[in-house]
Amino acid sequence: MGTATAFWSFAVVVGLLTLTPGLDTALILRTAAAGRRREAWGVVLGIQTGTMTWGALSSLGVTALLAASHAAYDTVRLVGAAYLLWMGARMLWTSMRRGHGVAEPTAEEERPAPTSGLFPGWRRGALTNLLNPKIGVFYVAVLPQFIPANAPHLAMGVALTCVHVVEGLLWSATLVAFAQVLRGWLRRPVAQRVLDRITGTVIVGFGVKLAIGD
Repeated sequence: MGTATAFWSFAVVVGLLTLTPGLDTALILRTAAAGRRREAWGVVLGIQTGTMTWGALSSLGVTALLAASHAAYDTVRLVGAAYLLWMGARMLWTSMRRGHGVAEPTAEEERPAPTSGLFPGWRRGALTNLLNPKIGVFYVAVLPQFIPANAPHLAMGVALTCVHVVEGLLWSATLVAFAQVLRGWLRRPVAQRVLDRITGTVIVGFGVKLAIGD
């Protein structure tokens, strides 16, 4: 396989993966729809930081140890599942409190909290990505197949991962823009409750799936 062919083939594979609705899509849309554009971009950058980390570690052969060691894999998997379950349950609890007579926030209270911003979003996105060992296993299984035999393994692996990151950034920009267009409707109290419940359920579902190792 030539270098150009490897890039194009890998771009198609990870492009389809990027476009598939999942946890990343739910997190980005939910954060952007709440009007926290800066925090949403923090989530995006955190997710892509995790992707780049997994790609680099896979290129170095480190993630192969994760795939080979049941103890290491299960440790990361259970910690990641606990984090997702906590985050999803928190969203569901907030939406239920709003739906049971708790006063809706005023215009002043709807402003982003002091803890919201680029870094908190980045931390959430990075943790969500890095605590999912299935992404590491995906890179272990898929990435080496697209590295030509005569190419430097680390450099080519990182370059291919950059393709995934660029596609992720482009798709995320589309999601953030879409959420901004619908921002007025999505920031209504009823819409916020529905969005939190949907997103919370999706995240809890991913957490349960990760916990049972499905």
